[in-house]
Amino acid sequence: MNRRIENVRVRFAPSPTGFVHVGSLRTALYNFLFARKYDGVFVLRIEDTDRERFTEGAVENLLHTLSWAGLDYDEGPEKDGPYGPYFQSARQEIYLQHADILLERGFAYRCFCSEDRLEQVRTRQLARKETPRYDGKCRDLSLREASDRAASETFVIRMKIPQDGVTTVKDLIRGEVTFQNNVLDDQVLVKSDGHPTYHLANVVDDHLMQISHVIRGEEWLLSTPKHVLLYEFFNWPQPQFAHLPLLLNPDRSKLSKRQGDVAVEDYRQKGYLPQALLNFVALLGWSRGDDQEIFSKADMIASFDLDRVNKSGAVFNLEKLDWMNGLYIRNMEESDYIQQAGEILKNAHLDSGDEEKNRKIVLTLRNSINRFGELPKRAGLFFNDLITSYTDDAQEWLHKNASKIVLTALKEELEKHEHIDRDSFKSMMKTVQDKTAVKGKDLWMPVRSAITGMTAGPELPQVIEILGKDKMIRFLQQVLS
Repeated sequence: MNRRIENVRVRFAPSPTGFVHVGSLRTALYNFLFARKYDGVFVLRIEDTDRERFTEGAVENLLHTLSWAGLDYDEGPEKDGPYGPYFQSARQEIYLQHADILLERGFAYRCFCSEDRLEQVRTRQLARKETPRYDGKCRDLSLREASDRAASETFVIRMKIPQDGVTTVKDLIRGEVTFQNNVLDDQVLVKSDGHPTYHLANVVDDHLMQISHVIRGEEWLLSTPKHVLLYEFFNWPQPQFAHLPLLLNPDRSKLSKRQGDVAVEDYRQKGYLPQALLNFVALLGWSRGDDQEIFSKADMIASFDLDRVNKSGAVFNLEKLDWMNGLYIRNMEESDYIQQAGEILKNAHLDSGDEEKNRKIVLTLRNSINRFGELPKRAGLFFNDLITSYTDDAQEWLHKNASKIVLTALKEELEKHEHIDRDSFKSMMKTVQDKTAVKGKDLWMPVRSAITGMTAGPELPQVIEILGKDKMIRFLQQVLS
């Protein structure tokens, strides 16, 4: 889209039912980027009318997550604005007033069917291999009869879907998507407890808040024809819709907790940087059209547009996220990295008591980690008296015949020296090579495996300088014995 889009107002409207899903983070990000690109307004609305699914602390976690990610909203909770704050639970009367308008116009009706009857209808429909939907028993009750019964009977309010024709959703990502009206269910708009359902509250709020673009996940596409009909029933202009592709597991099933972490909180706790996670989720369904993969927030704002969002699902590739996060860690300001890494080690009760040694440890490990959560385990060798575990490939090297010869020779050289640093270690390794006639990987990999328990990691001379002679000898003896 090269044309200028005016009066952009978008919203992120989550339900407080738990931790923020990474798919929700992507939805929030795309709305944020679109608003910032066109000097628009990014609204936060908490859709908390479903009290049965409400989770204590979810709103606080949501606000903290948005703050952590740097997605600042313009209107919503704790913000001053002409329409805020936006908690749907505080707007009940507004929704009921609009439900009454639909009743008066004949676009909605009161339904008095019991849960038992609805379940019987559903069972019979499934037995006939039909799609379960309300059978319309109360659909043609007169407004007067329904009003009289409402005084003493429990009821819900349903929208009256046309029984013929089609409803077309115009989607900025998918084009026109057409639905047959006769397969749409008469959606409940107000529940028996007087609370609105998502469908009524969503449409009413989007209109009253002057939302210009509804950017949300693909899972809402099947509900959108009902929303389009509600706009028509109220005689309101529709916003533009854009339904984002699903996030998928590597096997292309829908992203789920069964195959890995799905909550932003999980990634925060494992030490992923917000900039990296945002960059990563931005590319789950969107690209600029070239090979660039690393974007600052400013780059994303300048480049983002809905015409570059794909229809097909996007695979959540954890290896790529790790690579990207590692890149961000290595590009951090050194002082910021040292501060953050140092806090993580202290929280893990890993502190040498020497600030300079702590600084050397975290800098030595910087190129070996892809997320801060890896630091405590990687740093363990600098604080533990013994190596606590060896990787499988490290054990393979340590079982080779030449390894014992190399490690024995190195231990003998170490015992001849009072201190050890990078230069003296390199000199010792040259002596060991001359003594044993072992060189290359066969010389270095046994040493790395014995000293770190792994075959990959930071530069060995740096590790040796921090460990010191005594710990080096102890680690070698651990293997040799």
